Amino acid sequence: MATQALGVSLQYSHSIGRGEFSGPGFRNPVALARGADDIMYVVNRSYEYRPDGKRVTICTVDEDYIGEFARGVSTAGVTDIVTEDGSLIWPTSVALDQDGNVYVADEWLNRISIFTSDGEWIGKFGTEGSGDGEFNRPSGMVFDADDNLLLVDSQNNRIQKLTKEGKFISAFGSKGSGDGEFNLPWGIDVDVDGNIYVADWRNDRIQKFSKDGEFLMKLGTPGEGEGELNRPTGVAVDRTGMIYVADWGNERMQMFDPAGKFVYLTTGNGDISKWGKDKLDANAEMWKEREIAQGIERERDFWGPVAVTVDDQDRVFVVESCRNRIQVFRRQEPMFFGGRL
Repeated sequence: MATQALGVSLQYSHSIGRGEFSGPGFRNPVALARGADDIMYVVNRSYEYRPDGKRVTICTVDEDYIGEFARGVSTAGVTDIVTEDGSLIWPTSVALDQDGNVYVADEWLNRISIFTSDGEWIGKFGTEGSGDGEFNRPSGMVFDADDNLLLVDSQNNRIQKLTKEGKFISAFGSKGSGDGEFNLPWGIDVDVDGNIYVADWRNDRIQKFSKDGEFLMKLGTPGEGEGELNRPTGVAVDRTGMIYVADWGNERMQMFDPAGKFVYLTTGNGDISKWGKDKLDANAEMWKEREIAQGIERERDFWGPVAVTVDDQDRVFVVESCRNRIQVFRRQEPMFFGGRL
């Protein structure tokens, strides 16, 4: 389902993914970052009892599987957890610096792990706490134009700016519901002017700040109607200033214009991915099971849309944690007599 005000809209392109603990597929994906040459890095959170599913999958927008990296650690029934460099427990987000290195946040470990574009571990930083450069459940991350890391320090209710090596630069935000305050923020993005957008999860809104952390605007109020939000987890801004929100609690993705006015929403339009078809083709009985399954049409809808990302080709990527896939859309401009308005 999709509804829109007058103006731009989104056209569904295709889906990427299938449920797997390793190899081509995802297991509870929570974030993705777009790299060069249509490469994507997808963070899989998996389950407590399946550490093998906790990994970063490397694939392309066209669903070519390249590989995976990072090591998962189980916490199920374990009291003394030992983690090696490059391991993951509760990964939350991923971001790429200007050199293509991959940064992965982990809210259990309160640290950022750094890998090369090929998945080789090269460093880490972060410790638990509330001081400068310390974290309490880090979530969303994005690099700004100066290649500094903007990190959502979720349970400290603030945004921290760090060098790519993890050195503290500045911070803004505190707990509350007023302008510039947060209540368990999660996702983050920057626009072409360096302005910062934060998904303020418990306050059911998106806040916009200048590159220096000055409050500029907010959008969204609690609810289920158009332009209303229920626990938003992700935010992305395209090159024209359009704002995309993963409206997690409402199982949908919404689009707003640069002024914060509602433009469009979709509850998903997913179909079987190339990886999914490959798996079904390997066992004809699975195709027969799908044909008789009741309620199969519901798989078109979002289930757990936890993150959203855009690229410079006007493609919008929505990560669905519970369906182990990514739905890809393209932004469509309004047309008038065969031309653009």
